Parts: sequence; C-alpha cells; structure tokens
Amino acid sequence: MAQPFPVPFATSRRGTIGIEWELALVDADSGDLRQCAATVLDELRPPGQSEHPMIKQELLLNTVEIVTGVNETVAGAARDIERAVGELRTVTDQLRVELMCAGTHPFARWTDQKVTDKQRYTTLIDRTQWWGRQMLIFGVHVHVGIEDQRKVLPIMRALLTVFAHLQSLSASSPFWGGDTTGYASNRALMFQQLPTAGLPYQFADWGELEQYVGDLVHTGVIEEFNEVRWDIRPSPGLGTLEVRICDGTPSLLELRALAALIHCLVEHFSSELDAGRELPTMPPWFVTENKWRSARYGMDAIIILDREGNEELVTDSVTAWLRTLEPVAERLGCLEDLDGVRTILRMGASYQRQRAAARRNGGSLTAVVDLLTREMRADRPL
Repeated sequence: MAQPFPVPFATSRRGTIGIEWELALVDADSGDLRQCAATVLDELRPPGQSEHPMIKQELLLNTVEIVTGVNETVAGAARDIERAVGELRTVTDQLRVELMCAGTHPFARWTDQKVTDKQRYTTLIDRTQWWGRQMLIFGVHVHVGIEDQRKVLPIMRALLTVFAHLQSLSASSPFWGGDTTGYASNRALMFQQLPTAGLPYQFADWGELEQYVGDLVHTGVIEEFNEVRWDIRPSPGLGTLEVRICDGTPSLLELRALAALIHCLVEHFSSELDAGRELPTMPPWFVTENKWRSARYGMDAIIILDREGNEELVTDSVTAWLRTLEPVAERLGCLEDLDGVRTILRMGASYQRQRAAARRNGGSLTAVVDLLTREMRADRPL
C-alpha cells in the first residue's frame, strides 16, 4: 500500500458561495459552435494581466467559463455573473456570437471541435483519447465554504441522497450530435467515462481519502488532487465542497435557483451536524441507480429516497425539500432564489423545453439552439 498523500483543507468561512458557469460560443447565423474562445479572451484580458479575473479558458475553444468571486449570498454571486456576461457580450456581439448554456449542444459534432492549446488539456486528451475528445459538454459547479474539515465528508455523503434531485432539475442534454438520446441528461453519463470522474467514494474519514489519493499518485493515475473529477468533491485549496452534478443551465434564474438549493442543502446538513444528529446516507448501489434514473427520466424519475429503499417521484421529493429548506433560505438571504426551483417545476426542466421546441418546429434542432440563446438573453426559462 502506498503512503497516504496529505490533502490539507484550507480555512474557509462557513456558507460562502462561488459559482462556475461554462458557456458555449454559438454562431449567431448557423447556431453551430464557434471556435473563438482565444479571440474573446484576448480581447477581454486586462492590460498587464495574464487573464481576466472572472472569465476563463476551458478544454475546448468553443467554451468560456465564468468564475465568480467568494460571496456571502447567491445574489452576490449572481451580480458577479451579470457583470461578466455584460463584459463578454461587448466582444461576442461584435463577432456575431451568441452565448448559450446546456449540458450539450443539440447538433454540434465533437469531431469538429478544437482543444485549447494548454499542456494540461493536451495531457488529458493524450491519455483519454476517444472519450476525452467526446467531452463536448457543459456544466455548472457550485462551491460552498465548509469551516471544519471534519464536516466535509459527512456532508458529501448526505448530498448523495439528493443527487437525483439536482440532476433532474438541471437536466438539459437530451440531444447529442444531432441525435435524440432518450435521456434527460446525456452529459451525466458521458462525463463519467473519464478516469476518476463520476460518483465519489463514500469514505468514512479524511485519512481514507488521503490513502486513496496516495494510491492514485503512487500508481500514476493522477499527479494532484484536482485531477479527481467526481460529481461532488472537496476542493481542499479553497476550503469548499464543490457540487458538480448539474448540467449546463440555460438561464440566470435557473442558475440562481440551483445554486440556492445547493447552498441551503449544505447549510441544512451542516446545522444537523452541529445539533449532533446523524446525516442521511444511502448504499452506493442506490446512489448509482438514482444517478441513472434521473439521467434517463429527469423530472419523471421515481427515485430511491433512503437506505430502506423507499421511493417517490423526484418532483414530489423536491417539493417536500423546498418546505424543509425555507427557514434555511431565509437565514442565507436566498428565499426568492430558492423559490426559482418552483419555476423550474412549473415550466419544466430545460430538457423538456428543448424537446418541446423541437416538436413545435418539425424536429429542428436549430430551433432548440434558438430557444437556448433566447433564454440566456432573457435570464429566465421561456
């Protein structure tokens, strides 16, 4: 057995929040992806700096990522995003490029996409080959500050019991390369093909995590912890728990709603620990099944609720959670944002709206792209 690899967890203020939002660059005329991220980022880079503080490069040249600062509230993170999108549009509008976000682009071909010229991306593609080149996907990552390392793994395990809720609400990848997949979130099952991606292991304590990392480093699987790409993972350098479950989210209203739900869930579980109560967990086989059900059926998924194997329609379970979390949302100042989850329940998740747009337009996936770019500009589901 290899030596454990130290994974020090940074000091962080409880309940702080940051959001990463991956945006596709779409040609305003054809609706296809544009390989212009390098041009956009060069235009936006402040004089004397290597990169924009909030607008970053990603694996593919069709993508930019907005990274907020550390905020106390979802509203604060949303203001960061609005400023960054405003700056982006000063460049993209001139290039006749629209911003779009969904788990996948409805008809773009992975074979046409170009990889960003950066060593870590070159290494990733060299190792993962065909599956790495397939990663034409977009997601949302939400970081929540955890003040005590001992809380990180229990809260991570508890979040796995609501994994399906977040994946169903955010599901936005029903199409892939022009095909109808039959899945609400095709992205979820694509991304887990990468080494170290997918569901996290349910470690009992931090020492087990450090042993795992030590084994992977010793055997050459990874060189550093951030190469572990779980759907939920500690972010030790930031002192946060990073929730990476959600498909790319088309509108700011939905982004705020999902971020508020995650923020409230983490704070709820943290408060339960403070009160000395045991957090909920589920066997890994139930968690794996829930991931598949929510990826396949989205808002129509019948999910497993607990270790006893009780089941319920995911939307009914979400509604029950919203009632539980309302006092938490009031404390965190995100009650209105949390209520945005009810808007998603009422109007349908993005995959449902995308399918409806295609049906209304004789199966046209260009019409789906048009819907997604209009929702981005409107900041709400349409």
